[in-house]
Amino acid sequence: MRWLCCALPPVAMLLLLLSLSASPGTSSPVNPCCYFPCQHKGVCVRVGTEGYECDCTRTGYFGTNCTSPEFWMRLRDALKPSPAFYHFILTHFRWFWNIINNTFIRDTLMRLVLTVRANLVPSPPTYNSDYGYISWEAYANVSYFTRVLPPVPSDCPTPMGTKGPLQLPDAELVAEEFFLRRTFRPDPQGTNLMFAFFAQHFTHQFFKTSGKMGHGFTRALGHGVDLGHLYGDNLERQHQLRLFRDGKLKYQMVKGEMYPPTVLEAPVHMIYPKHIPPEEQLAVGQEVFGLLPGLMMYATIWLREHNRVCDLLKEEHPTWDDEQLFQTTRLILIGETIKIVIEDYVQHLSGYYLQLKFDPELLFGAQFQYRNRIAVEFNQLYHWHPLMPDSFKIQSEEYNYDQFVYNTTMLKDYGVEALVEAFSKQRAGQIGGVPNIHKKILRVAIGVIEESRLLRLQSFNEYRKRFGMKPYRSFQELTGEEEQAARLEELYGDVDAVEFYPGLLVEKSNPSSIFGESMVEIGAPFSLKGLLGNPICSPEYWKPSTFGGATGFELVNTASLQKLVCLNVKRCPYVAFRVPDDNGEEASAEPSGGSSSSGKKGPSTEL
Repeated sequence: MRWLCCALPPVAMLLLLLSLSASPGTSSPVNPCCYFPCQHKGVCVRVGTEGYECDCTRTGYFGTNCTSPEFWMRLRDALKPSPAFYHFILTHFRWFWNIINNTFIRDTLMRLVLTVRANLVPSPPTYNSDYGYISWEAYANVSYFTRVLPPVPSDCPTPMGTKGPLQLPDAELVAEEFFLRRTFRPDPQGTNLMFAFFAQHFTHQFFKTSGKMGHGFTRALGHGVDLGHLYGDNLERQHQLRLFRDGKLKYQMVKGEMYPPTVLEAPVHMIYPKHIPPEEQLAVGQEVFGLLPGLMMYATIWLREHNRVCDLLKEEHPTWDDEQLFQTTRLILIGETIKIVIEDYVQHLSGYYLQLKFDPELLFGAQFQYRNRIAVEFNQLYHWHPLMPDSFKIQSEEYNYDQFVYNTTMLKDYGVEALVEAFSKQRAGQIGGVPNIHKKILRVAIGVIEESRLLRLQSFNEYRKRFGMKPYRSFQELTGEEEQAARLEELYGDVDAVEFYPGLLVEKSNPSSIFGESMVEIGAPFSLKGLLGNPICSPEYWKPSTFGGATGFELVNTASLQKLVCLNVKRCPYVAFRVPDDNGEEASAEPSGGSSSSGKKGPSTEL
């Protein structure tokens, strides 16, 4: 017992002694791993009934709790800048970055960003919702979401291990206190609804919790960018959506423009209220996309893009059959998606003046695994419902939630161009640092908290440590103010007991940013690993022949949000992920010299 006493901090040791002496002869010793003694990614293994060992293998640290750095790790820690420092450098000095973006240094920095971020996500996966230790099931059973940190042991004194209350505060109370919007807070970066709906439509291809199987399971077995939201997540659904002619998907023409077919024409399961007749229910790959016109707008744009690319491939390869045209087009659209996500979507989200670049060849000389697994922490983190406004403005009309949700006629009544322009010009909400979730969708956040408790996610501070950040020492340091900090302390008692998702939303935001440090530092590794871990980015796939030759490869390498929209509508509207300024340009333009959307209007034939 003596070595355990030395290993644990004084407060933890006191709790342990109290628990051991509370009911002599009847109570079981506290699992020492409940104190999370192993630092720097060390793995805690319980030994006997009262002991533990920390496996420090390849962490760069040694000692009982993996706290003593090896020489090179000590040197690295001394020289490594904080996340706040390099965020400041990357979001300031535009003139400097405009020079860097036109030199070879850009590629070097991009390679460094990709390797450092991706290495923070374990590959192959280590844990899942059922296994808090490495097992074959956690690796091989892709029906599970994986997870980065093991669950809090089930035999711990408190839900967060040993810190905090014996019973966590009511999830509804937490949501109402810290998430519920009192006044709409627009995102200071100028993020718009075009971005908000892109985020939702894009992530719905790999965030598909399987309620029938239980928490921690997914129906999106592709675990990444497979465009299941366009083609369906199984072969039967895909076949119902395909035209089986020239590689194309089924469609209907309305006023001379292409839209998804109805469920009468493509009999797939879609989630609509019972009062909506089948002839008004549009059929797409994701069954929930009828919920919001913004989601169905993106589904329509990608449907048009798929069939447009099929025509291009058919002209270039007249001998190809329907299957080869379909499969090759799917690969091209996957490539276009990744290109847009990195160079338009992530570029905007980061606020960096370093121009991000999608170039899989940057990683060909590095050790990298081209397989991805979606983690439950990534699923939890990506609930960005504060983006949604109080109402939705389309041209001269304003729609509340009851009028907007399941509005099956808006898309065809206004047309894609009008919705794109309206959503590009309406500002979205700030995600972190302020209570900003509309009351109509607060129940989703409550469900996230409840799910995290069922899965026994470790505390927010434990995740900060896992992703290379210092844990917060006080509630005031976490929130950057006093009133909310005092209420958090009243409910949680200890800053080390704050839960993962609440911590992400209450954390003070970076200056002029949409959210705080942790959302960036934890979310970015999952995102970049998932994008660059796609098989099309591997040396075996990343070549022109994979995409049908030079023409298809060029489509991937020149893709942008603006081209995606403007090549599939009659009139090119204002399209960007930022609201325009008074001159009709993006409020904060992206770094010059790349393929990012400028937001300028122009004839689609020139793109």
